[in-house]
Amino acid sequence: MAGLATAFAAYASQQIVTAEPAKYYGGADWQKIKKEIEDLIDSTPADYDDGSYGPIFVRLAWHSSGTYDKNKEDGGSNGGRIRHEPESKWGANAGLDIARRLLEPIKRKHPEITYADLFTFVGVVAIEAMGGPQIPWRPGRSDYADGKSSPPDGRLPDASQREDHLRFIFYRMGFDDKDIVALSGAHSLGRCHPDRLGFSGPWTRVPTSFTNEFFRELLENTWTVKKWNGPKQYEDPTGELMMLETDLALIKDAKFKKYVEKYAKNQDEFFHDFAVAFAKLLELGVNFPLPPS
Repeated sequence: MAGLATAFAAYASQQIVTAEPAKYYGGADWQKIKKEIEDLIDSTPADYDDGSYGPIFVRLAWHSSGTYDKNKEDGGSNGGRIRHEPESKWGANAGLDIARRLLEPIKRKHPEITYADLFTFVGVVAIEAMGGPQIPWRPGRSDYADGKSSPPDGRLPDASQREDHLRFIFYRMGFDDKDIVALSGAHSLGRCHPDRLGFSGPWTRVPTSFTNEFFRELLENTWTVKKWNGPKQYEDPTGELMMLETDLALIKDAKFKKYVEKYAKNQDEFFHDFAVAFAKLLELGVNFPLPPS
């Protein structure tokens, strides 16, 4: 973890805690909360997606945070606004009500924590539980009573777009090309649902394991446009795996592709770069109070 903490500290000037955080901010026992989240993931019914709530928890953390605009200094994970309208009703957030309902018993059990902290922490715990890296994380986000301060819709990535769109979305948050590719590696997890975003299928054959398989599939598989009645997406020769336009952009653009190639060859490098970028993502728009002495 020393390397992650060093890289993370390059932009975070206050105390860092990891997915093994100490007890502070309202007396919350984050070790206990972590265990409850892990138990919830372990209790996933076999008939739910691929048998794990982990991927939807990562998506909840991502979408709670990815609305930040560094120029306007609004959006981001503070406030827990994804549980309020209008954000809760955005098309990009379709299906995330499932994750919020699953977490409600944990929130009721721990009224001293905020939804904003819980919605980000659950992604950190889920990634580690699915074999991924530990992510630097700290509590201290506030909850807002309503969604009046929500940013405009359209700040989350549109999977039907290409490289220019990716750069517009991620540069606005303060990320660079390496971060864009590293964060895209979250597509190693989960699957798309036609009743949510219109797309269908998983990116890899191990959608409940956090690996570099997304990058390997991108480079080593053959992708052709899927012939169906849904929105444009790509499929492998078996028709079992899929990729989106934003995924293919990562190998069509030379500046992106060099990172895809690096991560496909070296999972440790991917884990390191993802952990740093994801930790930054979860803190966008948050002014953390100092922990008690």
